[in-house]
Amino acid sequence: MIVRNKKHILQMLFTWKGSVLKKIYPTLLFIFGFSWIVYFARYYFPEIIIPLNVGAFALVGISLAIFLGFCNNAAYDRFWEGRKQWGSLVIHTRSLAFQIQNYIAESNSFTKEDKKEGIKLIIAFCYALNKQLRGKTDYETLQKYLTPQVYQTMLTKRFKPAYLLHELTSWIAAQQRAGRLDTITQARIDQNIDQLSIVLGACERIVHTKIPFVYFVILHRTVYIYCFILPFGLIDSIVWVMPFFVTFVAYTFIVLDAVVEEISEPFGMEENDLALDQMCANIEYSLSELSEMPLPIILLPNQDYVVT
Repeated sequence: MIVRNKKHILQMLFTWKGSVLKKIYPTLLFIFGFSWIVYFARYYFPEIIIPLNVGAFALVGISLAIFLGFCNNAAYDRFWEGRKQWGSLVIHTRSLAFQIQNYIAESNSFTKEDKKEGIKLIIAFCYALNKQLRGKTDYETLQKYLTPQVYQTMLTKRFKPAYLLHELTSWIAAQQRAGRLDTITQARIDQNIDQLSIVLGACERIVHTKIPFVYFVILHRTVYIYCFILPFGLIDSIVWVMPFFVTFVAYTFIVLDAVVEEISEPFGMEENDLALDQMCANIEYSLSELSEMPLPIILLPNQDYVVT
C-alpha cells in the first residue's frame, strides 16, 4: 500500500505511483488513437462514419456512473472490513502481551524469558495470517519465533494461523495447570484469543467470498463499449477536440473500474492494498519492546531511515 503525506496539488496531478495509471495507460492511448481515426474518417469519408445522438450517451453515462458507484461501494466495504480486522488484530495482540507479561506469575523455574514463548507465538500468528491471506509459502521467517517441533508441525497444516492459535491456547492452558494463572484471569486472556480467532475467520471470509464475477463482467463490457462508441457521438459537436475529451472521459470511467478491481482484494500485493507487511512489522516491534526482546529493524513510511 502507498503511504504518503498529502502532496502539493501539482504533485497530486502528476503523481504516478499508486494512481493505477500505469495499468490503464495502454488502453487510454488506444482509445485516443481510435478517436483520431474516427475524426479523420469522418472528415475524409463522411458517408462511412455515422454520427450518433449525444443525448443517448448522457443517459447511458448516468446509468454507468450509478453502477460504478455501486461496485465501488461493494469493493470498498471489503477493503474497510479488512482494515478494521487488522486494526483489531493490533489491539488484541497488545492486550495479550500485556496480560502474559503481567498476569502470569514468575518463579525460579519460570522466568521472564519463558514468557517470551507466548509472545513469540502471537507474533508468528500475525505473520502466518499475512502469508496465508496473500497465498505465500515462504514460512522460513517464522522459525525464529517457534520451536523446531512447532515449526515442523505447522508446515504440515493447511491452516497455519489456526494451528498457531491452537498452540497459543495450549500454552496458556499449561500455565493455568502449572498454577501460574488463576481461572478468572485465564478467562480474560481467552477473550483476547477468541478475538484473534474472530479476526482470522473474518479475514478468511473476505478472501473466500469475493464480489460476484458477473459484476466485473458487466462493468468491463459497459465501460469499454461506452468509451469506444463515444467518439461517434461527439464527432460533430466538438470536432478536433473530441479525441482529448473522449480520452478524459475514458480515464474517469476506466480508472474507477481499475480501482474497484484493486481494492476488492484488500490483502493483495498491489499499491493500494492494505499494508500487511508494515502492520506485522509494527506488531512485532511493539510486542518485542513490551517483552524486552531484541527489536527488529523496520522502515517507517515516508522516511529514508530505519528504527533499530
